[in-house]
Amino acid sequence: MNLYVLPAGPIQTNAYLLVAPEHGEAILIDAPGGILAQIQPILAKEKCRLTELWLTHGHWDHTQGGAELVAATAGRVRAHADDRVLIETPEVMERFMGESLNLKAIHVDHWLTPGERFDALGTTVEVRHVPGHCPGNVLFYFADMGGAFVGDALFNGSIGRTDLPGGNFEQLATAIRTQIYTLPGDTVVYPGHGPKTTVAAEKAGNPYVAG
Repeated sequence: MNLYVLPAGPIQTNAYLLVAPEHGEAILIDAPGGILAQIQPILAKEKCRLTELWLTHGHWDHTQGGAELVAATAGRVRAHADDRVLIETPEVMERFMGESLNLKAIHVDHWLTPGERFDALGTTVEVRHVPGHCPGNVLFYFADMGGAFVGDALFNGSIGRTDLPGGNFEQLATAIRTQIYTLPGDTVVYPGHGPKTTVAAEKAGNPYVAG
């Protein structure tokens, strides 16, 4: 499996393209604005088709390019139902932000449940619910590759903001401790913004949520 880290959109949100050439398939985690143009040459080079889009949560910067992507690839979409209104009714997100963000509704094919496990790209993926930044924030944990894609719950040396509607610091801190810090220490944490980190590094040194 090959991993491409693709910052995109107005605030450089990380999209993660996971490619399995042996299966001829790829999966995208989060869809910031303009991401389709970035992934098309990679898919062509890898001789893969995009089969699914997984949303870590429903905030605009993670979904802005989703409708265009799905229309072009016919990929199935997975997300958590606690963010359904943000994903399917994007004008709600625009009201939160107080501006037009050129958002379009995304049809979700599969609503994720905490603790769910499913097979993708030849490996098993575990879903964990990490609310507090956004009600429906989830992480996708790949035990075989030792990586967790956590959305905006946890960053390198920081955490997701909790001052937007649906945010709650205590809820986020609890979720980080129970859902992220319980992963193996050498697990690589791939956040929605900024550089990667590890579970051990954040447990030892995160100034907002101690391990």
